[in-house]
Amino acid sequence: MEQPGRQLPVESRSCQISVVIPVKDDAKELALCLAALGQQTRRPDEVIVVDNDSTDDSATVAAVWGATVLTCTDPGIPAASSHGYDHATGDLILRLDADCVPPDTWVADVERAFARDSALGAVTGPARFHDGPRLLRAPLAAAYLAAYTAAGVLALGHRPLFGSNLAMRRAVWETVAPSIERGDPELHDDFALSYRVGECFRIGRLRADPMGISMRPFGSLSSLRRRGRRGFHTVKAQWPEDFPPYRWRKLVSRPVKGG
Repeated sequence: MEQPGRQLPVESRSCQISVVIPVKDDAKELALCLAALGQQTRRPDEVIVVDNDSTDDSATVAAVWGATVLTCTDPGIPAASSHGYDHATGDLILRLDADCVPPDTWVADVERAFARDSALGAVTGPARFHDGPRLLRAPLAAAYLAAYTAAGVLALGHRPLFGSNLAMRRAVWETVAPSIERGDPELHDDFALSYRVGECFRIGRLRADPMGISMRPFGSLSSLRRRGRRGFHTVKAQWPEDFPPYRWRKLVSRPVKGG
């Protein structure tokens, strides 16, 4: 199913890039993430770490690495991520998790993707596990992302954004921000964001080296169940307006603008 889109301005070579990282009690993982951002072939102009009321020294780690530290005491990733997007000053807003390890070309690849396509509103990219049993990393990552994408296409009618590796134009965030639910900590923030972005803008696939993500979601059966419950809750929270048949009909009836 084609996605609706809007014609957006092409980013210039002076494009400013912000990276937003929500964090809660992940100081050790955050340090690795920030170190990898420091090795980018195209350094971000701004790194915002949103401390979601951590009890460890996550905020101190972020400050040591030179990040802008914001505090969000409202519980949950939806509130923390949105708070970071609100304060991002870049033309492009990139998002990853505190336990991610981006490849050296991540920022550069995102910048090129938007520069090539003026109608692109957001992109989301591949991932690999950087920890856990080595033999299980590739098959589990493939199964995890395939299931997420399949569920997303079914529920949304288009590609879902993946929170560990996504980027959008700041103009896109400014358009959808008023309709984003921030007060429900049980929502998957990336999936909820996909609903609003996909209504008006085209979401593209970032063709680049995969983002390094943690295998922690597979750490226990209870963790997997919790993620599953949150996923269903996120989808159900959009009903009845975005019940799949209604949403598909709504998207098909909208002309695709631009590229």
